[in-house]
Amino acid sequence: MDWKNSHIDALLERALIEDQAAGDTTTNLTIDPELKATASILARQEMVVCGLGAVPRFLEIFARLDRRASAQTRFEVVSHPEIFDGVRVHEGQVLAVIRHNARVLLSCERVILNMMQHLSGIATLTRQFVDAIDGTGARVLDTRKTVPGLRTLEKYAVLSGGGTNHRLDLASGILIKNNHISLGGGLPAALKKALANRPEGQRVQVEARSAQELEEALEFGAEAILLDNMTPTDVKKSVKRIRQFSDGQQARTIPVEASGGIVIGNIRAYAETGVDFISVGALTHSAKAADISMRISAETE
Repeated sequence: MDWKNSHIDALLERALIEDQAAGDTTTNLTIDPELKATASILARQEMVVCGLGAVPRFLEIFARLDRRASAQTRFEVVSHPEIFDGVRVHEGQVLAVIRHNARVLLSCERVILNMMQHLSGIATLTRQFVDAIDGTGARVLDTRKTVPGLRTLEKYAVLSGGGTNHRLDLASGILIKNNHISLGGGLPAALKKALANRPEGQRVQVEARSAQELEEALEFGAEAILLDNMTPTDVKKSVKRIRQFSDGQQARTIPVEASGGIVIGNIRAYAETGVDFISVGALTHSAKAADISMRISAETE
């Protein structure tokens, strides 16, 4: 992750502005502007870490927002070499140590923790899903069910948890779903248009919710299939049919994805049907924030 990317930079700046970090009234009234402090970021549960790169960026951006001498103080962020985004840690482990001006640490504490808790929660949940299908050959995909404005970071968290990214946005992939079919004159018409006019290099994927829709998708040239809201039994039958069709086409291999109603308790049953991918919206829309805290103490000369 490029934490200095202009999009990420603007996102982190908005978080600091939203919290009025540079105008922290309580801290500015009660804390000596010259006081130096050490902050330890701690994992309070077993989890997969994500978001460490946001820590120094928040501090750098804060200095840009608050031009006072205290904000410009040189800071140091130290993390152990074995702890980085994507690593599983245990309760009580120190994730990073920050040495900086005490006012700055207090003013940035909440936004740092909010970001790390959210991203680490996604990474932790993703790892649970990935572990649940270990050895099956299937891969866990995310979706576009993300918090507006946070998609890039949330998809990065999925990668940190061992998952795989689906399309980033509507421009980066073609997926013909039921509404496209009903509004586009039926599947044959919609698929024909997509195949004829697609951007170079983009594969046309079609959503199928029944055996009949699957047959139509195969007949009219779908290059990837999304099996939506089917039972594991129906998915297995569909995968067998798709493989038979692919074999008949010889050079044409059709990737298969399962989606809809998939939870940690049934994902292995779906993975064992032979699908290539399983997309899980819960990775980003339902991940519980990881429990992370920050302890700040004054430095003594």
